[in-house]
Amino acid sequence: MPRVFVTGSADGLGRSAAHALLDEGHEVVIHARNLDRLATMDDLLDRGAAVVVGDLSDLDETRDVADQVNRLGLIDAVIHNAGVYEGPQVLPVNVVAPYLLTALIDRPKRLVYLSSSMHRSGRANLTDIDWSGRHTTRSYSDSKLYVTTLAAAVARVWTPVFSNAVDPGWVPTRMGGPGAPDDLRLGHVTQVWLATSDDLDARTSGGYWHHQRRSEPAPLVQDERFQDQLLEELAEYTAARLV
Repeated sequence: MPRVFVTGSADGLGRSAAHALLDEGHEVVIHARNLDRLATMDDLLDRGAAVVVGDLSDLDETRDVADQVNRLGLIDAVIHNAGVYEGPQVLPVNVVAPYLLTALIDRPKRLVYLSSSMHRSGRANLTDIDWSGRHTTRSYSDSKLYVTTLAAAVARVWTPVFSNAVDPGWVPTRMGGPGAPDDLRLGHVTQVWLATSDDLDARTSGGYWHHQRRSEPAPLVQDERFQDQLLEELAEYTAARLV
């Protein structure tokens, strides 16, 4: 059975995805930001999940997370679920960490990146971005435009890998809030399906998905020039390139 690594699996959609994967008999590697968060994940550990720990807002800790994952052995799929909605950590967690983990984890067969319909209002301007998070220079919408573009860029440059972006909907997680209108039970289904299913539709790349239906992202996502600019910015900041 596939071995799947899920970032941000202490709560919300990441935790739901980890439980669903375990229900299906897959090997699962979960991720906690720190030891306090890990202390809340005994239910997953008791079911046999392996665990890595590290703060994805920090470059060095993100590199260490990649090292921890690689030491566990080959990963078949990564679900880049971790995310924050506001504040200075938006770019480090939502964009830089998925990029750096993609560059450093021994290449899996499938990659799933968490997007949002809000990516459609993201700004294309890549100048004067503080990727470190010391200053808030971009919004959540911007970050989701960039990570959706990252998924499409990886699909283009790593053709043997199935790389896709998923809009899970506005669901009532800690981030989404209790008033979110979408069905929480459906929030994790597409991620798990893209990470593990043998369905022909799931074994495709470069898609933007919502509830197992492929749709069109913002046009900029498929712009190869913009993709290359984004990859270059992230490679320069992290000193790690997709190879």
